[in-house]
Amino acid sequence: MDKAQNFLNIARRVIRTEADGLMQMADGLGNEFAQAVELMLGVRGRVIVSGMGKSGHVARKIAATLASTGTPAQFVHPAEASHGDLGMLTPDDVLLMLSNSGETPELADMIAYSRRFGIPMIGVASRAESTLLKQSDVAITLPRAEEACGTGVVPTTSTTMTLALGDALAVALMEHRQFQPEDFRNFHPGGKLGAQLSRVRDLMHVGEALPLVAGTTAMGETLLEISRKGFGVVGVTDAQGLLTGIITDGDLRRHMDGLLSLTADAVMTRNPRTIAPDALAESAVGVMNDRKITCLFVIDPNAPGRAMGLLHIHDCLRVGLG
Repeated sequence: MDKAQNFLNIARRVIRTEADGLMQMADGLGNEFAQAVELMLGVRGRVIVSGMGKSGHVARKIAATLASTGTPAQFVHPAEASHGDLGMLTPDDVLLMLSNSGETPELADMIAYSRRFGIPMIGVASRAESTLLKQSDVAITLPRAEEACGTGVVPTTSTTMTLALGDALAVALMEHRQFQPEDFRNFHPGGKLGAQLSRVRDLMHVGEALPLVAGTTAMGETLLEISRKGFGVVGVTDAQGLLTGIITDGDLRRHMDGLLSLTADAVMTRNPRTIAPDALAESAVGVMNDRKITCLFVIDPNAPGRAMGLLHIHDCLRVGLG
């Protein structure tokens, strides 16, 4: 067997071993999971997540996932807790404590503090008889699944199961709260994710920036409006101020002969494609790409037909869409 094939065999063995552990955990979850979710739903403060070593790294990720999905959460390092950070825990909090063995000595002070001050504690460990789980208000026991390292000493399957359990708790909480993409965006305003969840209203141009002319406007003045606003288009409105058409570069080329003798409504393309202000900006990009256009007028949902904004493809590209 060559070296490459050996590496692939190891990888597949590790992944299958960890997947088997996940299936054991999924099949073994009981009412204690629901009790943990109820505790977190009722928290008036935050979910304090803690663990030592590899469990600590997993705890940080779980805290971050909870916080980004609507459950206030914070990681507290158990060793630092013994040197003053216990003050971060309050009776309004819930403590989520992770330890594969359930006997990690660095957790002792946090466990004792939570018992002394009546802070509800959810324990996660693989030994039901461990100190952590016996002291917990809600005890979640991980299956004694085989570690994927082959020697049984390196946290692999156990940390994967704990991480997945944290995801399950976060998703159960967010689905119960009917957490929506727009809520998620509030916690992720930056980067690609924030851009994907941006609404049209977040990026559109409004007010004096809107390129609009009445249908009776002479094309000489219409060309000046296109030039002043800088989007390469102008919207055309009727006597009631409702959007009836749009003039683009293509419209100008089609009416080149005698253009300046015409009015805007004679040149415009009628019934232009528009979009709602609460549509995702990424949806707007899809429309523009599909129609091979660069702008969409945004229509006021409270005044159908009235333009309230303009979204240009460059606005979307600027935030990482497109």
